[in-house]
Amino acid sequence: MNINIDFNEINKIFQSKKLKITLLALGALIILLAVFGLGMKVGFKKAEFSFRWAENYHRNFAGPRGGFLGDFRRDFEGKDFIEAHGVFGSIIKIDGSTLVIKGVNNVEKTVLIKNDTTIERFRETINPSDLKVDDNVVVIGEPNDSGQIEAKLIRVMPEKFFPMPMMRPR
Repeated sequence: MNINIDFNEINKIFQSKKLKITLLALGALIILLAVFGLGMKVGFKKAEFSFRWAENYHRNFAGPRGGFLGDFRRDFEGKDFIEAHGVFGSIIKIDGSTLVIKGVNNVEKTVLIKNDTTIERFRETINPSDLKVDDNVVVIGEPNDSGQIEAKLIRVMPEKFFPMPMMRPR
């Protein structure tokens, strides 16, 4: 059996316009599918992160123990709502411009003192350096992405400020 290969014919096939267009279209389709697949993978990761973040929101930000739609009667009494924009309690740690405050039900909140934070004791404006551990404070501010409260106002309260046992930090 003698096989004759005509390389001129093979060369003509590879130089044909139809083959070049077909190969280019096939290559473009493969690249398009790869980009689409990558976009789907990135979108899935973003959706998974959002889902996991929302699922654990109450744990990340010291929310209600039973979730947001737990026991309605207890929630309407106001005992389990989150204090996202403020906290009241005792300062348990001071680290530069960061305070850790122990609030109701022993929930510890991190408070950031910014340049525009007003700190008052009675009617007197004081410096952050005047704050000390065990001071009773009321903080009003805004939550940031890290679950901390960026303080707008910190009011240092008298030692006997918490009159009712349920309000007293433990």
